[in-house]
Amino acid sequence: MPGGQKDAYELVAPILTKIAAVAEDGEPCVTYIGADGAGHYVKMVHNGIEYGDMQLIAEAYSLLKGGLNLSNEELANTFTEWNNGELSSYLIDITKDIFTKKDEDGNYLVDVILDEAANKGTGKWTSQSALDLGEPLSLITESVFARYISSLKAQRVAASKVLSGRKRNRQATKRNLSRKCVARCILARSSPMRRASHSYAPRLMNITGISTTARLLKIFRAGCIIRAQFLQKITDAYAENADIANLLLAPYFKKIADEYQQALRDVVAYAVQNGIPVPTFSAAVAYYDSYRAAVLPANLIQAQRDYFGAHTYKRTDKEGIFHTEWLE
Repeated sequence: MPGGQKDAYELVAPILTKIAAVAEDGEPCVTYIGADGAGHYVKMVHNGIEYGDMQLIAEAYSLLKGGLNLSNEELANTFTEWNNGELSSYLIDITKDIFTKKDEDGNYLVDVILDEAANKGTGKWTSQSALDLGEPLSLITESVFARYISSLKAQRVAASKVLSGRKRNRQATKRNLSRKCVARCILARSSPMRRASHSYAPRLMNITGISTTARLLKIFRAGCIIRAQFLQKITDAYAENADIANLLLAPYFKKIADEYQQALRDVVAYAVQNGIPVPTFSAAVAYYDSYRAAVLPANLIQAQRDYFGAHTYKRTDKEGIFHTEWLE
């Protein structure tokens, strides 16, 4: 993901092209990103998506282990099945190996690793950038918060002894969980790169005929942590329609979202009813429902803002900016 001076990139491009990972179509996964720190910015967004994907997998693991009582071998088999289908990706692939790895004492290693997820800050920076852009990047932001709350181990242990929750008495299906993962992955990628490419267009060099978003996604198809089978579908969607407002509106992904959204709801409902935390899955449902809502309750918020701060509001039946003296 090289950025900086274009002339400097041209000097090293032959070397980078030779050492870069190669996609299935034979294209090297490298391109000039843009001036100054554009390459670093794209790497940051890559890592933000990585945060979301990893939290998704962790929540799926929690549901399968805590909800369906799957053994480590069964978990490995399930992830192997997923990796042979729509969810095929680097992270799913390595996770199946993690489940069956044992330590020198014969214990499953993942079961004795402390449940505190560290971070280097790139997920936080992605969320901060989204806030600066006015982008509702709730899924990735929730994945950052999930790492933060995981670090509160002592508090969580103490709270587990005094705060009650629902007893787990229902079961989801692995098929629904798999479908939910697909829906969540699509939702996670629906907006961040798109909004960034628009907002930082002067620093992200366009290639004629290919949208900036599509061009950037092409370099993620191999050799990176978020590489996944359906990344090509995302690339194709943006290449076919560079002006699409949201990935969910692309025909292929609209069909997938329509087909899988009920499974997503079912598994989130199962998790909530059984006290299993699924912050990114829940955020996926909220984002989907908010984005497809023609009317949201933000009108009440605007009324409140005008009431206490005279911040004004617009109306649906008249043009102009209005203020009301609410106590008169």
